[in-house]
Amino acid sequence: MKTLTLHINGHARAVPAGITVAAALRRCDVTLFGQTVYGSSRDVFCGMGQCQACRVRIDGQDESLACMRLVAEGMRVETQA
Repeated sequence: MKTLTLHINGHARAVPAGITVAAALRRCDVTLFGQTVYGSSRDVFCGMGQCQACRVRIDGQDESLACMRLVAEGMRVETQA
């Protein structure tokens, strides 16, 4: 399986090619997308871009949907946590 280097919150991580940014964040045990008003961790909800709950910064672009973007070599991802 081919792997790519993804930079998540400033840390280089090896992730499988062909997966979404949301899946890569989950595989790397990154706390996704901050917290709910009740204090629990938020996670991907719909996984198809409708709810827009998975917004992160990707390569400097705010409000990118992690569930809709495939990982790319050297991609820089910042969660809103």
